[in-house]
Amino acid sequence: MTLLSPDQSTLRCWAEIDLSAIRHNARVCQALLGDRAELMAIVKADAYGHGLERVATALANEVEWFGVANVREALRARTAAGTEIPVLILSPAISEEIPLIVEGRFSASVSTLAEVEAFSEEAKSRGLVAKIHAVADTGMGRMGARPDEFGNLVRAILASPHCELEGVETHFPSADEDEAFTKDQIETFRSLLDSLDLPDSCRVHLGNSAGLLAFQDQTPFANLARPGLALYGISPFSETPHDLRPALQLKTRITLVRDVPEGTSISYGRTFISERPMRLATLGVGYGDGYPRALSGRNAHVLIGGHRCPLLGRVTMDQIVVDISALPENPAIGEEAILIGRQGEEEITADETAMKAGTIPWEVLTGITSRVERVYRHSG
Repeated sequence: MTLLSPDQSTLRCWAEIDLSAIRHNARVCQALLGDRAELMAIVKADAYGHGLERVATALANEVEWFGVANVREALRARTAAGTEIPVLILSPAISEEIPLIVEGRFSASVSTLAEVEAFSEEAKSRGLVAKIHAVADTGMGRMGARPDEFGNLVRAILASPHCELEGVETHFPSADEDEAFTKDQIETFRSLLDSLDLPDSCRVHLGNSAGLLAFQDQTPFANLARPGLALYGISPFSETPHDLRPALQLKTRITLVRDVPEGTSISYGRTFISERPMRLATLGVGYGDGYPRALSGRNAHVLIGGHRCPLLGRVTMDQIVVDISALPENPAIGEEAILIGRQGEEEITADETAMKAGTIPWEVLTGITSRVERVYRHSG
């Protein structure tokens, strides 16, 4: 293992990120696509909390595209990758972003004729051509042209001398939950494509991580895929076999060890009161680091010495308390504790953390705050 960041001995909470695992996951995704499709790495939201710049640099030679949410992320990805790799902005652009998108030669996702006109006018004023991906709303509902309007959107882009129809796209809202609806989406999108005369260079994409892992056989017409969660080693389908490797471990340290008598209340609200003498450890992590407060009272655990230790009471901003009474040996102050990751034979996954917090792994990962140092390594 090669560490790529400064010594973390003074850190109270940090995330160790294995860049080799991210590259491995990109290769797994590409293998599922075969030679017929390119790979777009979704690095929005600071690469799902893994660090946009380091992830973009690590993947620059593994993928053909980057996908981001806004022009600031696009600039960061392009600068980090050190290449003219295409970058698609997946969200609608506000008017102030349009000049930067056109001048930066980034690609934009559009849903309306008004957006096409705005990009066309900006590109004309600069003597450039705007790179456009037309979005079809086949069921997501947050952006895109409705199916009966999509053809007009595509034709407007093709008719503009200042726009290039670089791609057509749609998005799955429930590919990990509703197979029948997803199949209907695929057929709707396929029918839309069949009704259009698209240039051979046009990218066709609809596969997020769930789509890529479960619906490849039904989307042979797609030549680009957009995995996000899978790149970071997590499958939306817990029951689906895969060779993905989780890239992130979230760690903290023991800051205090105490023995308390029966009747001791723990943390705000006194929601936990000991029913016996206990040995407790205080850990240097809280919701200020992105450790979900919703884990309070939800049978959550941390790993210390390879053993599961129950979380007691409410998660506070900077600290949590866990029960270490059952540990075979007393841990030392400063010893590592695992919040997400593996230690010995035990593992706490982002999926487990999300389930107990009543949320999704996407939110757990992107919720890790800037106070948490990212420590990068290569596992070989």
